[in-house]
Amino acid sequence: MDKIIIENLQVHANHGVFPEENALGQRFVISAVLHADLRAAGKSDALEDSIDYGTACHLIDGYTRSHTHKLLERLSQGLADALFDRFPAIERVELTVKKPWAPIGLPLDYAAVAIDRARENR
Repeated sequence: MDKIIIENLQVHANHGVFPEENALGQRFVISAVLHADLRAAGKSDALEDSIDYGTACHLIDGYTRSHTHKLLERLSQGLADALFDRFPAIERVELTVKKPWAPIGLPLDYAAVAIDRARENR
């Protein structure tokens, strides 16, 4: 299966369990692997035969900014559903949502959730 890869898209949004996370917001770093058959695009050289990764990035950014969830798991599932709804050619989505400033009171690079969803069993 072919893949379109979006790596470390940075979005400022308001997700988290704590009220201050929802009020102030913070940075999230999102990566996506979009599995689809890209042979037609490889032959035609036409964007309409592919998945426009610019549009996918804006969808991820827009969804992440316009929704507020407590858990990264819920954010990830919502993103997967939105990508499947917008791009019928996507057969499988792998998403990683990183939270670099997770408020746990200990030093860490980030906390993250990674999901892998297929269209037929999302």
